[in-house]
Amino acid sequence: MLDRKRQLPIIHNTETRKLGGIFTLERLDLEFANGEQRRYERMQSSGLGAVLIVPMLDDDTVLLIREYACGVHNYEITLPKGRLEPGEETLEAANRELKEEVGYGARRLDPLAELTLAPGYMSHRTHIVLARDLYEERLEGDEPEEIEVIPWPMDRIGELIGRSDCTEGRTLAALFMAREKMARGEI
Repeated sequence: MLDRKRQLPIIHNTETRKLGGIFTLERLDLEFANGEQRRYERMQSSGLGAVLIVPMLDDDTVLLIREYACGVHNYEITLPKGRLEPGEETLEAANRELKEEVGYGARRLDPLAELTLAPGYMSHRTHIVLARDLYEERLEGDEPEEIEVIPWPMDRIGELIGRSDCTEGRTLAALFMAREKMARGEI
């Protein structure tokens, strides 16, 4: 019964409060179909969402990056990513971020999926894009230091799971999704 639709709760009231530059807290007074009422809080996304790119140097090699991650105060191995800018389409943003962070553009960009971080309390959405047929091109980005690019064999992505410097769930999910869809010839 996975396809069964449920009635969404009724939103009776919302209150918002800015929490610094990029976070907004939204309080929702909800009424569920069974009459139960609750107050929920969620972090509202400040932008249009984000892109996370799986850049394939060739059929067997993905380009990972190592960059500083403020949330965990560590240098993390991840995939290139960034925010969508106003008026920018998803694939356009993916190619821009790829050029800024990795120094490559892509002639072929395929949407893979849309992921959320923590849908129970965050509204943020990330569009996963597979980038192939790469060519060298660098755009200036907003990073405070040069990002290290790491070519990684796709047949070794399982090794990333046990690393203490590769902990972002979106990266791991995107790599496995890309590998499976490419292996099945779906993209």
